[in-house]
Amino acid sequence: MRRCTIEIVDNRALRIRVRNPERFTAVIPKSRYEGEVAPGVHEILIHWGYDESLVLKNMGVKSVPSPISKNYAWPGMYKPMAHQRETAEFLTMHKRAFCFDEMGLGKTAAAAWAADYLMHLGQVRRVLVICPVSIMQAAWQQDLFKVLMHRTVGIAHGDRAKRIAVLASDAEFVIINYDGVQIVEDEIIAGDFDLIIMDEANNVKNAQAKRSKAIGRLIGANTRVWLMTGTPAAQSPEDAYGLAKLVSPDRVPKFFGSWRDMVMQKITMFKWVPRARAKDIVHSALQPAIRHTKDECLDLPDMLIIDREVPLTPQQNKYYKVLKEQMLAMAAGEEITAVNAAAMLNKLLQLSCGAVYSDNHSVVEFDVKPRLDALSDIIDESLSKVIVFAPFRHTITMLERELAARGYTTATISGDVSSTKRGEIFSNFQYQTDPKVIIIQPQAAAHGVTLTAASTVVWFGPTTSLDTYLQANARAHRNGQKHKVTVVNLQGSKAEAQLYKALTVRGAAHIELLELYKSVMEI
Repeated sequence: MRRCTIEIVDNRALRIRVRNPERFTAVIPKSRYEGEVAPGVHEILIHWGYDESLVLKNMGVKSVPSPISKNYAWPGMYKPMAHQRETAEFLTMHKRAFCFDEMGLGKTAAAAWAADYLMHLGQVRRVLVICPVSIMQAAWQQDLFKVLMHRTVGIAHGDRAKRIAVLASDAEFVIINYDGVQIVEDEIIAGDFDLIIMDEANNVKNAQAKRSKAIGRLIGANTRVWLMTGTPAAQSPEDAYGLAKLVSPDRVPKFFGSWRDMVMQKITMFKWVPRARAKDIVHSALQPAIRHTKDECLDLPDMLIIDREVPLTPQQNKYYKVLKEQMLAMAAGEEITAVNAAAMLNKLLQLSCGAVYSDNHSVVEFDVKPRLDALSDIIDESLSKVIVFAPFRHTITMLERELAARGYTTATISGDVSSTKRGEIFSNFQYQTDPKVIIIQPQAAAHGVTLTAASTVVWFGPTTSLDTYLQANARAHRNGQKHKVTVVNLQGSKAEAQLYKALTVRGAAHIELLELYKSVMEI
């Protein structure tokens, strides 16, 4: 790469100083030689347009500013933060690129703005977004609506016919899940997508997986590919291979075995460990890339609260409706007290979380795979340990079982765990490698406990106490925390959405459960 001094002039031109001006003026028509400013150093004035900026970058000039920063309106409900502008600028300047911004920094909006800018220029016609099911609506559809209201969006999910219909539509942005690509691969290829964005891209870390191979077949010589994840190759240097094969295949060997030999050392027949230079090799392979951490972003609050919508399953929706109708029938003609309202709300919240304590004292579990998938995605995207707050004991039991089945090391704190055992679990979480995840009934650890080993907090379902919510979040967001904290509220039902809204109202003193109940029940 060539180091040139670049100066923006009147927001219209770039003034650069180089040693061989003819090399630039010969290939950039809108350029002008300004003269020699020092022995062997010459000044050129170049029109600051997108094509000219790309030519400079391709000629090896470093840090060429993207024209998006001078003439893009940044549409939407809010203006971008500094790091989002930098990410969007970077993406517009790279046909193939990685975005490794940490979770919670608004990667989706930054990528959406970058894509929209390129669409305005005629560089991109149609965008395919590939992501996990859990963020198709909760992140991508919602963010596209918030920042690009003028663009059309379709979600290619459901049976094959529904997916084909969306792909054949006029939607400028089409969102599809990773495993859905194989179902309609031919239709995607025929869909004329010239930009593919892969979010939470560790889903394609295995280059030999069918999903990775199917996505690879979508990428043509002129296809733009932006791959996004907050945790590249977090579990093993081997995982970088699948990511690089899709974005920067020239930077890795043709075969995985050769890559593994580069980054891993065989200790025994079944054990491999990273080589000393593995990090440097991975860093070189996953380029060009941009990364921001929460700690670097000065315009972010110390604690960021994110609502992530996770749809209820058909089974949950069915019984949620039945339960709500039963409650309305029971309440007909009677005065509802705050105590009754709290009890009825709890039933709806239990159902939303996937496990209900029935009237005959048994636990009935429901299918909550989308919520569990969303939780797994968040854990995988977190650079630190994770606290999961679950308000119900039977939900905690289900979570403990399901997360263990997915390979996470966990520990559990609930009301029936002794104080001695709690101290041991808290100490291990804070100072030992494992557990990675601690599942807590919020009332059992709302005060006086320091859990700053975690900078990610997930509410699997809301609590009905404002004080408990605030104090529970303060287990991570307190003195001793070295990083900015992200709190993710998982929600799928109206009861949860209304309750989280009440919990996060600035200046609220408490929650009026009776009014909340009436709002949820629409009475």
